[in-house]
Amino acid sequence: MTTASVAAPERSLQSYLTERAGRGKLLMPYVTAGVTPDWLELVDAVIDAGADAVEIGIPFSDPAIDGTTIQEATVVALEAGMTPAAALQQLKSRRFGVPLIAMTHYNLVYRYGHERFAADLVAAGGWATILPDLPFEHAGEWIAAADAEGIENVLLAAPVTSDERLAMVVEKTGGFVYVVSTMGTTGARAGVDSAATVLARRVKSITDKPAVVGFGISSAETAVTAAREADGVIVASALMRRVLDGATVEDAAQLVAEIRAGLDAAYATQDL
Repeated sequence: MTTASVAAPERSLQSYLTERAGRGKLLMPYVTAGVTPDWLELVDAVIDAGADAVEIGIPFSDPAIDGTTIQEATVVALEAGMTPAAALQQLKSRRFGVPLIAMTHYNLVYRYGHERFAADLVAAGGWATILPDLPFEHAGEWIAAADAEGIENVLLAAPVTSDERLAMVVEKTGGFVYVVSTMGTTGARAGVDSAATVLARRVKSITDKPAVVGFGISSAETAVTAAREADGVIVASALMRRVLDGATVEDAAQLVAEIRAGLDAAYATQDL
């Protein structure tokens, strides 16, 4: 079983990830809350397989950027009765050894209540949020509530993000910069778009905050390619695809172990 989370007043996702990135490439799997009855065991398993942090997808019925696999996982979870309150309550039932990052859509946070969501997320072991449909220009109320609880709000940068806006994203993001590898929705791909390399290089040229690539990471090979200019990768659709196809917790987590091993081997041989 994994160890207890760091107490809220002492935590800083950015500091935590920066320290971890000094020893190797970051790996963040994504798990949809409620995708299976044993989804909490899957969170534990991917941590044991080498995750530095875990994104928890809180299902929303009208996703903005989710590809077909995450949409399918969301439908499965919603049909099983998963709600934001249930997701946080179930996470609260245990403690994990790495930071949890809630990824969802702002409407859920708004309906839940900013202060209540931030407090319940902390109680559930959450360190940060990713709200892809909430521009930072309109995030003031949420940021105030999040700051009061020590929750960081991660912002996304896309290949088409201008230099001017990228500078603002880098300044305002909490925890890390989420580097979107390609335009479009999420989903596993056979290769990593070269735009990811360009964008990660742009991010790293203007900040020391960790830059982590998401969208399209499906294997150790794609992870190593994406991490050459970035500090790490996020694996979501490929992991959820295994789960949706009926893989056991152990078999699904094996993908994370394979990516962890690939990143570590490349880092050790200075290929990263």
